[in-house]
Amino acid sequence: MGRKLQSEGRLRPVDLARGHGLSTQAVRNYEEAGILPAAGRTPHGYRVYTPLHASALRAFLALLPGHGHRTAAAIMRAVNEGAVEDAFMLVDESHAELLDDRRTLQAVERALRDLDPGTVTETAGQTGSGPGLTFIGPLAGRLGIRPATLRKWERAGLVRPHRDAVTGYRVYDEAAVRDARLTHQLRRGGYLLEQIAPLIAQVREAGGLEPLEDALRHWRSRQFARGRAMLAGAAELEAYLREHG
Repeated sequence: MGRKLQSEGRLRPVDLARGHGLSTQAVRNYEEAGILPAAGRTPHGYRVYTPLHASALRAFLALLPGHGHRTAAAIMRAVNEGAVEDAFMLVDESHAELLDDRRTLQAVERALRDLDPGTVTETAGQTGSGPGLTFIGPLAGRLGIRPATLRKWERAGLVRPHRDAVTGYRVYDEAAVRDARLTHQLRRGGYLLEQIAPLIAQVREAGGLEPLEDALRHWRSRQFARGRAMLAGAAELEAYLREHG
């Protein structure tokens, strides 16, 4: 029975599932979600798939790594509903997201290159009340900005000085100076405070600039892998579009 179905270009759910390492329930779920076109039925009510369904499944699985499940599913639903322009828009949005991610990474890398670790230590050591400490005025002067700007960055959570217990003055340790310098570089690159906040959080989570280098390498590797996956997904989507007509 299975050989006859396949020889006629007809596939059972199990045939489609095995060909892609899936369960038959997963195939049925994809059909119900609109990721696959509606299956035909035998006189007894059994689902019957075709090479077109196999092409749709290949396209969806190829789109997954680059676009994620939600977007990949939306792309396939749009194609199956005849809204190909909507599908293209979803693809374009993913590419725009990746491009923005690449530009953000480049901005962070430029900012890190422009940071001179020696000047951070020098600034902190010469103007504070203790080793590695400085106050708002000297730090603002060193960066060429107004103290009010540092206070604004503090309110945004980008810089975290502590208060001197006696005077109540803001005191910046080496980590706060580092964050201020990185924020300054990114602001000069045109980034908004809300765009800078997650980058500063990554620096803090990594424990400084040097450990962040490993995170940046992984970030760059993920971008490369996603770009390649998008190319593979586009090829399978184009093949499905040709078959779909």
